Amino acid sequence: MFDDLKGKVVLITGASTGIGAAAARAFGRAGARVAVHYHASEAQARQVAADVGAAGGEAALFRANATKRDELVRLVDEVLRHFGRIDVLVNNAGNVFGRKPFVDCDETFVDEILQLNVRSVVTLCRAIVPVFRRQGGGNIINVTSIAARNGGGPGVALYAATKGFVSTLTRGLAKELVGDKVRVNGVAPGVILTPLHDRHTPQATLDALRATIPMGRLGTPEECAGAFLYLASDAASGYVTGQILEVNGGQLMP
Repeated sequence: MFDDLKGKVVLITGASTGIGAAAARAFGRAGARVAVHYHASEAQARQVAADVGAAGGEAALFRANATKRDELVRLVDEVLRHFGRIDVLVNNAGNVFGRKPFVDCDETFVDEILQLNVRSVVTLCRAIVPVFRRQGGGNIINVTSIAARNGGGPGVALYAATKGFVSTLTRGLAKELVGDKVRVNGVAPGVILTPLHDRHTPQATLDALRATIPMGRLGTPEECAGAFLYLASDAASGYVTGQILEVNGGQLMP
């Protein structure tokens, strides 16, 4: 399955933990060459790279602060120098930065969340499009969220808004880039057990969210991984662009 991903170069931001790490390992099992981006979690990133190699893929580590435009541009250049090309960009890096009422979000908080969740996606898409045009095509997969559709849970209105931006940008770019043979899609996880929730979501909130999910449980990063493989595979999804794949256990059925 997904045999056409073998040898493809996949750049995944925020690939050291959570959904990004699960996606990297899945691409490794498909025989892809994975650029594992990380910022602070070097030990975890090295483990992900080792797992990719053990699964039959190839991996290399790339460090960059995703809130810094110059570092993201350098990241793309470094991946190109190392692998010679990039076939798939997965914009996964993002964060909640804490749950707080909207009116309590000071300028520093607003700047941080916009820089990571919005500006990083804009910067990397702008950097990768010329690459894909030279190569004759490519794939962009943006990670959005169920919060983009329902406004999110308590204290994450601003996070939800940033993910709404990502979803809308995904659809707009899909139309704009279709003539360049670039497909642009998104994956929208629901409540997934990742370090993000470990840091920012109380157990009582998780329990309340679980009660709203028809499957009766929270998801795992590994259960999101197949969506990335599907969208990255031209053989499997060659006629799919501008779509947001919801992975939420039935919590939201748009």
